[in-house]
This record gives sequence, structure tokens and C-alpha cells, in this order.
Amino acid sequence: MENNTMIITRKIQLLIDSDDNQFIKETKDKLFNWQSICFRSANMIMTHHFVQEQVKDFFYLTDEIKLKIADEKKEPNGILKSSRINTTYRLLSNHFKGHIPTNILSNLNNTLLATFNKERVAYWKGEKSLRNYKKNIPMPFAAEAITKLDNAPDNKNFCFKLFQIPFRTFLGKDTADKKILLNRIKNGTIKLRTSHIQLDKGKIYFLAVIQIEKEQHVLDTAVIAEATLSIEHPVNVKIGDQQYAIGNKEEFLHRRLAIQAAIFRVKKGITFNRGGHGEKRKKKCLVDYQNNEKKYVEYKLHIYSRRLIDLCIKHQAATLILVNQQQKEEIAKEDPFLLQNWSYYSLKDKINYKAEKAGIQVIIE
Repeated sequence: MENNTMIITRKIQLLIDSDDNQFIKETKDKLFNWQSICFRSANMIMTHHFVQEQVKDFFYLTDEIKLKIADEKKEPNGILKSSRINTTYRLLSNHFKGHIPTNILSNLNNTLLATFNKERVAYWKGEKSLRNYKKNIPMPFAAEAITKLDNAPDNKNFCFKLFQIPFRTFLGKDTADKKILLNRIKNGTIKLRTSHIQLDKGKIYFLAVIQIEKEQHVLDTAVIAEATLSIEHPVNVKIGDQQYAIGNKEEFLHRRLAIQAAIFRVKKGITFNRGGHGEKRKKKCLVDYQNNEKKYVEYKLHIYSRRLIDLCIKHQAATLILVNQQQKEEIAKEDPFLLQNWSYYSLKDKINYKAEKAGIQVIIE
């Protein structure tokens, strides 16, 4: 039976729901300490599982060393005192129990072991290196850790408690669907899955992982849409005898190059900018322009992918084929101009996400 649900993630800024500045400072210090523990724990977990996986290659050990990575109680040649997933949980518990909620440690351990098992063959073949986690690593927790989710007094945001810490969302000018989704979570019509909290550049973010139902559309398996992605026309799509061009070179590339030219001019003038607060003050306008370019590109790619999927729904196309996409990506790797100015991967990801939500199958040639 086809799965009619999918998982989405929404990034929501949080504020500590208190007027006591001392409480806010102490809570932030606690959260930063938790994140530091998660950073250390994540790298410990991956290192220990990698060593367990490769212990058979330690041929220089004595014959008395048993080489089966399994619980000694269940396997005659096992060398572990417990199950494999429990080894790293006990390791973390011994080091950090009492300093961080065990809910976070347990979910971190489960998540990273699943990631390791997915990539273990690539490690063995040398196609991937062992993951290295950064200090701003998101902290996972079970959905049950969130309690008392309700509307805030302003009726625009939401408040809840996480590990007894009061939080309030800051949705700002929310033009997306975050408020709608939070309302549906509060009402119980959709489920919150294992989610994350992250501290980045002094701000607190809630990475809400939500299970939603796919959109229901009338689609015909006999109708196939063929799309090509290029820098001349961001998306060309053919459905039956109908052809559509979504966007054009002048609209997308000309504007992006104009922003890049502005960035180049700003870079040349940075030396003469007023300091005041050192490097940050001097580079403020440069960072603003760089952020503008990112926002512009993201906005345009969302528009192009949305129009493509809308056309597929309009013509009831159940399958979308991205023609010669792999070949184009290989060419783009060799062309510095294309690599810098045309976001093949980002556009492809947005198309995949929107297509999955609409129940459309995507095939990449």
C-alpha cells in the first residue's frame, strides 16, 4: 500500500518566555552547555561505532581477542557487554548523565546509529569519510518532551514547555505555513515527530519535524511530463503536445549577476568603511548583499519549482522526468560560471519535495 504521509521540517525561532533577565541568561547558558555536550557526544558515538565496525581488521591483536561485534549474552563469540546500540548510550550516560536530559542523549544515539548504518558500506569502500559534527549541532528530543503547547497572549505566536523550560515562538511576518502547522499540532490533527532544538549565532531555533498527509490530486499514470533544467530557461516542460518555458535568462541570471557586481564593488570599498566595531562593522554591507543574493536565488527557485508542479497537477501528470539531468550536472562541475551561477541541486531538491507532497513520481535521467 502506498504511503500517504511524508515528513517535513520547519525552522522556527524561539524566545525564552520570561521577563526575568537573570533567568533568561541562566537558561541560555544551560542550553549552550547541552549543545556542547551533544557536540562531544556525537563525535564519540561515530568514533566508537566506526572502531566496532573495523575491529576485525585489527589482525595484529592476539588470538585470544574475539572478533564478533555482538552481545556476549546472545552470541558465543560476542565481545560486547550489551547490544550494540546500548554500548554508546551507556558510554554517554557514564560521561554526561545529570548534566543533560537523557531524552536528548537517547535520541541522539538512535539517530546517529541509523546514520552510521546507512553509510557504513560507503565508509568501507572509501567513498565517504566519517562524519564530523560541529558545535552548533541540533539537539534531538522526542515529541513527548513538548508540553502545554498553546496560543500565546498575542494570539500570533505559540508558547510551550520543553524540559520544563518555557518557550515562545517568534514567527514575525510569517508568510509560510508555520502558524497553520503549529495550530494543527496543537489540535492533534497532525503529528510532531522527533525534532531538534538548535542554538546558532546567539539565537534559539526549533526544528520541528512534522508528519503530514500528502496532497490528494487526480493524476493519470498515462500522462508524463518531461522537464529540462538550464541556465537559458530555468525550466522547460513538455506535457503531451503542450510546451511551457518557466522563467528566462534575463529574469534570473541578469539580476543575480547584478547583485554579484554590487558585491564586487562593496569588497573594493571595504577598506575605507568606518570601523567602530572592527571587522563586523566594516563588512556589514557586504554580508547584507551576500544574504540578498541567497534570498533572491531561493525565492526564484521556489517559484520555478512551484510553477512546474502546478503544471503537472493541471495536466494530471503522475510522472515527472528530468531529462539529461545527470549529464548536465557533470558538465556544470567543469564550468566555473555554471557552477557559481546555476543552482541545479537546489532546484532539483525543491522539485523533488513539492512533487512528493503532490504525489507525483520524479525520475532523474
